Formats: sequence, structure tokens, C-alpha cells
Amino acid sequence: MRIAVIGGGIGGLAAALQLLKAGLDVQVYEQAERISEIGAGIQISPNASRLLLRLGLKTAMDGVGNRPRAVHQRRWDDGRTLQFAPLGPEVEAAFGAPYYHFHRGDLVSLLADALPQQRLHVGHKLIGLEQKQSGVVARFENGASAEADLLVGADGIHSRVRGLVFGPEKPRFTGCVAWRGLVPAERIRHLEIETVSHNWMGPGGHVVHYWVSAGRMMNVVCVVEHSDWTRESWTDKGEVADVLARYEGWHPTVRGLIAAFSETFIWALHDRAELPNWSEGRVTLLGDACHPMLPMMAQGAAQAIEDGAALAALLKAMPDDLACALARYEALRKPRATRLQQASAANRTRFHLPDGEAQRARDEALASSGDRSIANIGWLYAHDAAEVR
Repeated sequence: MRIAVIGGGIGGLAAALQLLKAGLDVQVYEQAERISEIGAGIQISPNASRLLLRLGLKTAMDGVGNRPRAVHQRRWDDGRTLQFAPLGPEVEAAFGAPYYHFHRGDLVSLLADALPQQRLHVGHKLIGLEQKQSGVVARFENGASAEADLLVGADGIHSRVRGLVFGPEKPRFTGCVAWRGLVPAERIRHLEIETVSHNWMGPGGHVVHYWVSAGRMMNVVCVVEHSDWTRESWTDKGEVADVLARYEGWHPTVRGLIAAFSETFIWALHDRAELPNWSEGRVTLLGDACHPMLPMMAQGAAQAIEDGAALAALLKAMPDDLACALARYEALRKPRATRLQQASAANRTRFHLPDGEAQRARDEALASSGDRSIANIGWLYAHDAAEVR
């Protein structure tokens, strides 16, 4: 089976590697002139890391990734611990795979290096699709075309494939904006930040930070309720002074991290309605192209990796019935992705509660049972997307 994957990001490259391992003929088409990723962090939990480890990537992942010891959820002003849940050896023992933090660029590079270079085509911006009985033809801005038995749209939140097949998207502004920054370790050594994932919750906002690039950089994301900025772009420059002003009164560690930014980027968080279908004929979608989610569960990339594993397993199991394989792919993956979309949207409210009765109830629930405890997170981390019986 010939498969064309549109998009050379984390989801597209991971899918290509899994499809190739399943014995399928895969080609990846990326619109950029080189494989790269915007400088930001990403979390890969055991449900996704186990799939990458099966591709033989452990040495590369250990070389550039960080393994956090725990997730530390804290109060915004005094730093009081709301929950301290394991992410290290306890999670690996329970779920059979480690939890990683990566710089996105590091993860994309190791995935691209693992793919045979003759299968990766950069500078190929999709401009058209034509479905035929015998296959699907992709046409690119550079004049090239490619024919395949199946085309997979792994081209992200602004998916060109989705637009061509299902029509224009209708993003909805959530009322939140995020600033991100990467801080070299030497600039914040005095803050003595441990190797855990931090989530500071406060009125109208939260801050997440963790080490990436083998501990050389700290990734910081600051999310606030903010109705004045609605552009959804990861390359818009922000002002560090604006971020500090938004976090007036927050814990000194939070403000110290923000003050250490050499630059910051701002983007508005948008939500999308659930797609009725992911596939049409010989075209299907994966990752953000079909189930974009807010970053409050740290599962966007992980779910794209899961999609690729499920799709590869099904196409290997049903090589002579593409329609059945795609129907089964959607039936297996859609409920799980939708659950995580909804959980991510709910966390946007839960993380931003003003001080008061609802905030106290949340804090008591975190302290007593904990949403990130091994018992409560098993439904997410124990899942094996390659099991498609």
C-alpha cells in the first residue's frame, strides 16, 4: 500500500515510522524547506513514549529528553503544594514506559533522523487533491504531484488537507492567551528548580514550566484570561513587561522565570468543534488536523502518536479493505480523542478559579485523591494504541 503523509511534524513523522515498520510504502511531504519546530517544550507520557520506544528510539530520546520526577501543582501566590504526584520510576514501573519532556525541535529531529531520507520531501506545499477509484493524487505548489492509495493529513491545526476535504474550519477564541519562553539554565540557577513538572494555578491564569534539552533549558508557558489578543500564531513576538504585569503578586519563582526571558512569543488559544468524520474516501486525518485540543492535558502530540500507531496496525491487519480499516480507525480513536479534548477544555476553567469556595473544593480534591495519581491516570497512561483487536 502506498501512503502519502502530508506534514513533517511530530505526528506525521511518528506516523510514517510506524507505517513503515508495518511494511507499508510511505512518503512524507512537508511544506517547509527544512524539518524544524518552533522552540517550545512538549510532554510525552507513557501512552506515547512506549510507541516511540518500539521504533528503536530509546537512545536518542534519552540523549535529548528529560525525565521528570513528579508533577507539582501549586498555589499561585504562596507556592503551597496542592498535589505532588509521581512521574518518574513509579510511573515507569506502573505503565511500562517513561515520561519525557522534550524541546519540540529535539523530538522532531530525532524522528526525522530515524526516517530514511529518500522518504522525506521538503518544500512540498499542498495545493490540491483529486480522489480517483484507484488512488488519490496530491498536487504541490512546486509543480510536483504524488499518487498514493491513501493520503494522511498530519498537517496540524491549520490543516490544508482538512480544508480541502471537509471545508473551512471555524475556530472559537477561548478568551485565553499564552506566552512562552525558553530560559537557559545558567540564568535561573539561583531559583533552584527541581526536575519536576510545575503547574501554578491562580485567579484567571496558570503557569507551567519544566526542563528540556537534557536540562539545558527551562520551558515556560504562561496562560491568562485575556480578550485583547486573538491571533493564533506561534511566531508573534510579545513583551516580557506585559507578562510580568499580568503576573503581579504571583510567587517569586514564577516572576523570576518570566524576568529571565530574553524574548517571549504570544498566541491566542482557540477551540474547534468536534469533526463529524475524520475520513473521506482515500483521505484520512490524524493529530491536530482532526482533534485539536487545548494544552491543558499535555496530550496533543501524544494523541497524534497514538493515531499513527492505531492506523498502522489497522492497515497492516486489513490491507485489502481500506474503507473498513479507516472506519475502524475512527471508531477506535475518536472517543478517546474527544474525551481528552473535553478534559483539556475543563482544565482551562479548573486551573483559573478565583480564590473562593470552588477553588477550595478543587484544592481539597487534589490533596485527597489527585487527578494525576497513578490510580486515577491509568486510563490515559496504560493505553496501548497499537492494540486494535
